[in-house]
Amino acid sequence: MKAQRITLNDIAELAGVTKMTVSRYLRTPDKVKPETAERIASVIAEIGYEPDPDNPAMSSIVVPRIGVLIPSFHNQIFADLLAGIESVTAAHGYQTLVVNYDYDRQREEEQIAAVLAFNVKGLLLTESVHTLRAEKYLNAAKIPVAEVMGLSDNPGRINVGFDNFKAGLDMTNMLLASGKRHIVYFGSMSDVRDEQRYAGYCHAMEAAGLTVGRIAPNKVSSVSIGTGMMTLARQMYADMDGILCTNDDLAVGVLQECLASGIRVPQTLAIAGFHGLEIGQVVSPRLASVLTPRAEMGKVATEILIKKIKGLPTIEKVDLHYRLSMGETI
Repeated sequence: MKAQRITLNDIAELAGVTKMTVSRYLRTPDKVKPETAERIASVIAEIGYEPDPDNPAMSSIVVPRIGVLIPSFHNQIFADLLAGIESVTAAHGYQTLVVNYDYDRQREEEQIAAVLAFNVKGLLLTESVHTLRAEKYLNAAKIPVAEVMGLSDNPGRINVGFDNFKAGLDMTNMLLASGKRHIVYFGSMSDVRDEQRYAGYCHAMEAAGLTVGRIAPNKVSSVSIGTGMMTLARQMYADMDGILCTNDDLAVGVLQECLASGIRVPQTLAIAGFHGLEIGQVVSPRLASVLTPRAEMGKVATEILIKKIKGLPTIEKVDLHYRLSMGETI
């Protein structure tokens, strides 16, 4: 038996609005009040409507989607990014299709292909370097593509982020200005952003005539990983007096190990993190960190993406910058 088709009346009744409001939302979602648009979009998502090629009249009720690829569901920075993205998509009547690729470039390629198969109107990526095949998919899709979390010069792409190289350099210089000389860099997945921060750290250390040091576990950052890296670093770098971590999770793990081992922070060892996560701001002593605008990046990139989808004039490159906080660990 063929399933009963969904009508505009069905959607209107479930959303508590008129059929005319549903129709207006489907044609011009930006002309419907944000709370009403969100309610209608929620109903359409809840009933799980999929396009019916034999029912052209219903094809128009598909809620437009924006695809989002993130490297990890376990990292707070991407939760903040998604919050910024969805604050905009909900207001404009778009849904987000969010997938994870586990920091694996081949996996990202596969996920790009999978998301594009859903006929998304735009795509938001957290990487700026992709496989050759992934680039072919993106170019062939003929839809707006945004790249966030860093600065890049990929032609035809929206780019919203901050300078990871300069952030790494500036925070290292802050550690150096505090009198530290044997600073070690704690990485995580060695992705492009991590490598850019490390390059900034190296530039600052070499400019000061100092030797660099690095530990890169190629694992997603966490407090426990940071604790383990600290144990290893104490064996490898006996004269270490400062640590720059690529993420606050690692830095909090380092701080915990210092407190447990009686290492005075920042007198004996200075610690700096990255991203200004809440966990680093509630510990004592409060963590020094590079404060990055994750939610704002998601918000701004999505606003630009929707303007591009609608064919409206807009800027395409935005540097949202960052701030340095000395906290109490430098």
